[in-house]
Amino acid sequence: MACKVEELRQIPLFALLDDEEIAVLAAQVEVKKFATRQRIYKLGEPGKHAYVMMSGTVRVTTVDRDHQEVLVDEPRDGEFFGFASMLEDTPHQTTALAMEETTCVEVSRDDIAALLQQKPMAGMDMLTVVSRQFHASQELVRLRASRNSNDVIEEEMGFGDRIADSVARFGGSWTFIILFGATLVIYASVNIALKGRAWDPYPFILLNLFLSMLAAIQAPVIMMSQNRQDTKDRVRGELDYDVNLRAESEIQNLSSKLNLLTEKIGDVDDLLRDQLKLNNQPDRVP
Repeated sequence: MACKVEELRQIPLFALLDDEEIAVLAAQVEVKKFATRQRIYKLGEPGKHAYVMMSGTVRVTTVDRDHQEVLVDEPRDGEFFGFASMLEDTPHQTTALAMEETTCVEVSRDDIAALLQQKPMAGMDMLTVVSRQFHASQELVRLRASRNSNDVIEEEMGFGDRIADSVARFGGSWTFIILFGATLVIYASVNIALKGRAWDPYPFILLNLFLSMLAAIQAPVIMMSQNRQDTKDRVRGELDYDVNLRAESEIQNLSSKLNLLTEKIGDVDDLLRDQLKLNNQPDRVP
């Protein structure tokens, strides 16, 4: 559907254009309407177009290595989404979904080129949009990198593992040592005081049997807890590796996008210089 000049003027990015310039742009772009839960574009589709929000709500998401959906952006009215893929002319790295009835302006690379020729300073507004997306990507990396290894370990623990850790934790505490020592002293003192009526006279054979049974049970439980500790260390190491891998991948992607953006700015700069040269040339007299 063709876009009206009045609709474009509601978008902050195009609000500074004069009547002639905005009329040229309105003749090029189209207005797209999306129903509730309608997908605007999906991950992997060719990034031929970007979109400018006019009304409604859109969720821009991606999928991480764990196949979990990650929220990237929720653009507000007048803001771009799908902008980087459109500039780079590469497949979309995100999925955009309309959460309610949504109206957007569909913009292509040719539309942006025409806009920059008419209004070069509009490029600063676009750079602002890209910078905001860049900061959002940095924040996403920080959030994904701060994944708590203890939460992952807790999810993998079974009932027996929890018991083993609890027994080992209590058996290696001063509370256990003090209680166990006090029990031994009371047990021995009572049997010595009862003399001939003692149920376990010196050398406390029954007590030795209980201690042997306790040691026989406690030793494998402690070994189970030690194995659990090795597993925890392995999980933490794997998570650290994943964090470093994700950070490296995101840095490389952002670096390539910034390099592309630098090239685009250079093209705009060359275009402006050529335009200024043409404007500064004196009119030829026949």
